[in-house]
Amino acid sequence: MNGPAVMPGAVIGGYIVEHLVHRGGMATLWRVRDPRNATPLVMKIPRTGYGEDHAAIVGFEVEQMVMPLLTGVHAPRFVAGGDFTLQPYLVMEFIEGPSLRERLDEAPLPADEVANLGARVATALHDIHRQDVVHLDVKPSSVLFRASGDAVLIDYGLSHHHRLPDLLAEEFRLPMGTAPYISPEQVLGVRSDPRSDVFALGVTLYHLATGERPFGNPTTLTGLRRRLYRDPVPPRALRRSIPLWLQEIILRCLELDARERYQTAGQLAFDLQHPEQVPLTERSRRSHSDGWLTVARRWFGALGAEPPPQRPVDDHLSASPMVMVAIDLTEGIDAMAEALRRAVQRVLQTEPGARLACVTVLKTSRIGVDLQVDHDGRSLHVQRLVELKHWARPLRWAPDRLTFHVLQAPDTAHALVDHARNNHVDHIVIGARGSSTLRRYLGSVSAHVVAEAPCTVTVFRLPSPRAQPIDG
Repeated sequence: MNGPAVMPGAVIGGYIVEHLVHRGGMATLWRVRDPRNATPLVMKIPRTGYGEDHAAIVGFEVEQMVMPLLTGVHAPRFVAGGDFTLQPYLVMEFIEGPSLRERLDEAPLPADEVANLGARVATALHDIHRQDVVHLDVKPSSVLFRASGDAVLIDYGLSHHHRLPDLLAEEFRLPMGTAPYISPEQVLGVRSDPRSDVFALGVTLYHLATGERPFGNPTTLTGLRRRLYRDPVPPRALRRSIPLWLQEIILRCLELDARERYQTAGQLAFDLQHPEQVPLTERSRRSHSDGWLTVARRWFGALGAEPPPQRPVDDHLSASPMVMVAIDLTEGIDAMAEALRRAVQRVLQTEPGARLACVTVLKTSRIGVDLQVDHDGRSLHVQRLVELKHWARPLRWAPDRLTFHVLQAPDTAHALVDHARNNHVDHIVIGARGSSTLRRYLGSVSAHVVAEAPCTVTVFRLPSPRAQPIDG
C-alpha cells in the first residue's frame, strides 16, 4: 500500500524515476526511463496523501480506463499502468513540444495565429470525439504540441467515454472541470456532450484573441450558474481589430444553448481554416452583451434547473441492468464477505449482461473533522478501494462492466440509497447483521435500504447467528 518512495532514482514498475516535471493539484508528473529502450517517457502519479481530494483517486481510475483506448497523434501513447494495490501510476510518451498555456502570456494574438492554434486543437478534439471520448477539461494547459505541429490533448481524468462507466458522474453531484472553461450543460451535470469541448475551446479562443477570459474565474457554484444565463462581452467590443469572421466563430462556440454551437469540432476546425467561407450572422456585428430582458428570461428559465437523468450513451450499456453490491469492509466479517460474493455470483448468472458496481461507505462524522489517513499516513479511501477490488477479483467479471465506489458519508443507508437513485441501479445486493433489541429499535442499514431504495433489493443473511455481516 505504501509503494516505493517517489524520488529521483526510485524504481517504480520497472521504470527509473529521473526528475519532477510538474506538481499539479491532483497528480505529479515525473520523467522516467525504461532501461529496455530510450523512448522519452513521463509517469503520472495521483496525489493521495492527507487532505487530498478523493476526486483525484476517482479521476486516476478514469484516466487509467480511458488512456489505453486512445490512439493516434492527438493523444499521448499509453505505455503502462499500476493500480492502488502497490503504487498507482500511468506511464506514457513524453511530449517534447510546448503547451498552449504559454501562448496566453502573449495574448492578444493576431487573428491568423488564433485561428491556426484553434484549428489544430479542434482537429485533435474531433479525433478523440470519434474515439467515443469527451474530454471535459479542455484548457490551454491540457494542450501540447508535437514537433510536427499536431495538437495533443492530455489529462483525461475528468473525461467521459461513451462505452465505459462514468465513475465521476456516479460518485459526484457537483460540476467537474476548470471553472473558466465549464460549459452551461456541465454546470447542470451533463457529461456526455462533445459540444462541451467546443465551448471550452471557444473560451480559449476568446482569451487568445482578447487577452481576457469571457466568463472570469468563478469560485462558487452560484458564480458558475451565471453560465446558464449570462453571455460574454463580444470580442470586438474589447479589441476592435478582431475581424468579423473570428468574432462569429468565437461567439458561435460560446452559445449558451449547445444546439446553437458548432455541432462537431470538425466543423469548427474547417471554419478556422477557411475564414473567407465563414457565413456572417448577427453574432459578427454584436457590440455588447445581451440586454437585461433577455438575461432575465434566461435567469428565470435557469431557476431550479437540475441535471437531466443520464444513462450511458452506448446502446448495449443502456440495455444492461445495473447491479449494486453494498460491501462492509470492517475487519472480522470475512464469512459474510464470502457469502455475499456467492450471492452476487448467483445474481450475475441470471444477468450475464449486467454492470456490477461494488460500493462501500467510509463513515464520516456529522460534526468535526475526520482523519483521511491511518496512523501510518495511508489514505483510507485508497485502502478501501484496494479492498473492494480484492473482494471482487474472484468474480472474474469483465473489467468494462465492473466499477468500484468508496462513498464518504455520515449515514450509510442514505449514502447507499442516494447512490442507487442517482445511478439508476436496478438491483441492490446487501448483507444484514443478526437481529438485536437495539437494532430492531433503531432500524438496520439493510432495513432502511429496503424501505427507501428505488429498485429491487436482495438482503442476504448468514444462517449462523454468530456471523458478523455487513450492516454498519
